[in-house]
Parts: sequence; structure tokens; C-alpha cells
Amino acid sequence: MTSPYPFWIAGQPRTSGVTTDVIHPADSHLVATHHVPAASDVEEAVVAAFEARVPLQRTSAGARADALLHVSTRLQERFDEVAHIIVEEGGKPLMWARVEVTRAINTFRWAAEEARRFGGEIQRLDTEPTTQGRMGLIRRFPRGVVLGIAPFNFPLNLVAHKVAPALAVGAPIIIKPAPSTPLSALILGEILAETNLPAGSWSVLPVDNATSEQLVLDPRLPVVSFTGSDRVGLHLQAKVPHKHVTLELGGNAAAVVLEDWSSEDDLEWAATRISTFGHSQAGQSCISVQRVMIHEGLYDELSSRIVAKTSELVNGDPHDAQVVVGPLINEAAAVRVESWIVDAVSRGAKVLTGGQRTGAYVQPTVMSDVPLDSQLVCGEVFGPVIVMSKFSTTAQAFASVNDSLFGLQVGVFTHNIETAFSAHATLDVGGVIVGDVPAFRSDHMPYGGVKASGVGKEGVRFAMQDLTHERILVLSGIEI
Repeated sequence: MTSPYPFWIAGQPRTSGVTTDVIHPADSHLVATHHVPAASDVEEAVVAAFEARVPLQRTSAGARADALLHVSTRLQERFDEVAHIIVEEGGKPLMWARVEVTRAINTFRWAAEEARRFGGEIQRLDTEPTTQGRMGLIRRFPRGVVLGIAPFNFPLNLVAHKVAPALAVGAPIIIKPAPSTPLSALILGEILAETNLPAGSWSVLPVDNATSEQLVLDPRLPVVSFTGSDRVGLHLQAKVPHKHVTLELGGNAAAVVLEDWSSEDDLEWAATRISTFGHSQAGQSCISVQRVMIHEGLYDELSSRIVAKTSELVNGDPHDAQVVVGPLINEAAAVRVESWIVDAVSRGAKVLTGGQRTGAYVQPTVMSDVPLDSQLVCGEVFGPVIVMSKFSTTAQAFASVNDSLFGLQVGVFTHNIETAFSAHATLDVGGVIVGDVPAFRSDHMPYGGVKASGVGKEGVRFAMQDLTHERILVLSGIEI
């Protein structure tokens, strides 16, 4: 057993008189312990971040880029170690933990690149007789210290999506990782400590959720970036209407398979992608496939393929490199998913494969005939369950997608470019993925939803814009 992990204040490791355990979801073995910041430690981190605003903003773009690139490089060097930690603390299968580390490496690399070219624009103001000789120089400046609250399901890469853009624009950040999965963020602290960023540029505080709510209220932290459930996120937003709040919340992502997606290769691709990304990581992603809408002419063939491929998914020990579907984050989460399945079945739904729970594991599940007002359709299951239905017209399918409190991403399987553009114009979501599942995400593309799925954007450059505001410098009496 290693010594308890320290937390990080203003770039320095700290210990305290209190530690807490990190438990593996699958079998409840002790993974590690870490020190818990006291109230005085939290206050020190806030003071340091507030005082670091000017020094960090005044660092050169090159210095910030070098620090971010160092993080990317060191994550690559510690790849296997960090992937193992992700498996241990959150129960994410090894294949997906490796994907997550790769994505975090890329996220920091892209932030380093964007830091070097994040500038501004020139605007001509000599557009009428009274404004002759005037020009505007528009630059972006940090809104202030960022409080980043991260979830358990991507304990490294979603921390990266808060830390990397903030440091790239010169904004100090305090990271509050999820209580169940803090170790990835604490290791990231070890790597950040190797850089030459000004003291106070970053802190990692593994505190409880009550303390994080106090941090949300702190006026010295004018920017809150939250990823998690819509219930918690909207509650926090309501507490601080005067702050700049970015929310990446939930979804019940749909995959729509249209009539023209009908060849053998088409059906094989759709079935493989839908079954895999409806159940990978136990469905614990806000863009996991949840609702599958299939044209009535393809329904029998494609639905049977999805069921067959789902039944073949390897469900078990997340340390096994062949496992696709591991445990949920804890048994309580699995019990909730099971209860949603049971409720739907009691109202006429059919379980076509899976549906059983053992401890924190829920079998990869496919269902049909699920009532439209059930939680499995209306809510975010956040578990390895997909529900299938059929439609007769594209308009009907698109209306079903929009009939949701959420609006994050949707996958539309079609070869028709006109239909693709129609989907883009019609679907009330943050992203339309053509020819693939809604779970597709590249970490430098704009990512974020509408309605109960949140406000604001991730994706490095887009997050950098969100964390900054425009300030114009008007030059007068110049020759243009």
C-alpha cells in the first residue's frame, strides 16, 4: 500500500490530518487513500488563485504552451500507470481507460497549440464620415479564476478539458475532482508541479460536494465550469446567476437509422457502433446511445443484429483488456438502472437481451416496446441500456429526437446530403453526427448541448473563447 496521495495547493503538495479511501467499484477493494483539504487549505487555494490572476495572464503564450506540452508529454510517458489508475478508481475497462489517456494527451497538446495562436482581430471603424481614421483592435482577456468541477466518468480527460483551456488563456483554475475518482486529477497535479507556471495558477482540491458548493458561491471565483448531472448543475447555476457558468450536463442521446442506410455494410456498421457505444463504459457517458430509432423497413433486420452484437459484448473485470462493459460507478447506480428496467417491463416493455444486475454490474441490455413516458426514454439512464423503436418518416423520427428535455448530440445514419443538412437545421441539439453514433467526439471540436443538456462549449479553442471576454482598443487619427 502506497502512502496517501497529497492534494495540491498553489502548485505544492499538501497533507492533512484527515484521509479518505478510494474504493474499486467492481469488488470494493481499497485502491488508495488521499489527504482531504481542511477549510484553511481551501481558503489558501482560493487566495493563491486570486492573486495569480495578473502574473499568469502576463506570462507569454510560449511559456503557457510549453507547460501544456510538458503535461501532454509526461502523460504519454506515464501512459500505462495512469490508465491503470483510471481502471482502479472508476472501474472503467482497460480498453477505454487507454482511450481516455490518449484523449487527454491530445487535449493538452491542442491547448498548447491554441495558446500560441489565440490572439484577436482587427476591425475597421472608418465606415462612415464621422469615424475616419479609426480602427479597432479586439483582444480576449480571462474572465477570472475558474472553478472546475469534474465528474467521475472521465476522471482524467474531463479534468483536462477544464485545466488545459484555462491555463492556455492565462486563467488560474481550482479543480474539484469527483469524490469517487480523485486519483487521476491528483496525478495530473504531480505533472503540473513539474512546470514553471506562476504559483497559484492551479490547485487540486479533493473535497466533498458540500465544500464545492461553498466554492461556487465564493465571489473570488467568477467562472464556474461544471460537468455532471443536470439536477446538480442547474441547482448550482441558480445559486450564482451573476457568474459566468458553463454547464456540461446530461442527455439521452438518439441514433436515427434512415431508410437509405440499407446495404449489408451499412447495417453491419450501424449495428456494431450502436451496440458498442450504447454499452461501453457501462453506458456512463452523456452521449452514450440510449434511444435507437430505426426506419420500419429496416427494423427487423437491424434490431436483430443489434441484439446479437450486444449479447456478444464482453462484460466483466475491467482489468481484462478484452472487456468492453465493466461495472457502474457503484452498486447504488446499478440498482437505479435495474429499477428503471423493472418499471418499464411492468408497463409492457420487452427485454431482448441482458437486463440482469449482479452487484455493481448490469448486463448490456437492449429493450423494445418501452413506454414513451418511462424513465428509459425521458430520463438519462447512464447505464448499459438502449431502447429501440421504429418510425415511418424522417419527419417523425426528427420530431421524436426533439421530444426530449435534453439536447446534446444525435447520430443520423444516412447517405443523403440533403437529409444531413435538414437534420442539422431541424434537430435541437448541440451536435449532429452523420453516419455514426452520437457518442463520437473529437476533443478539439465544439462540444456542448442545449435545453437541459447545458450551456457553453468545450473543445479546446471553444472553451478558451468561453473563458474569456472581448475588450476593444480603438485607435484614432491613424492612416488606414
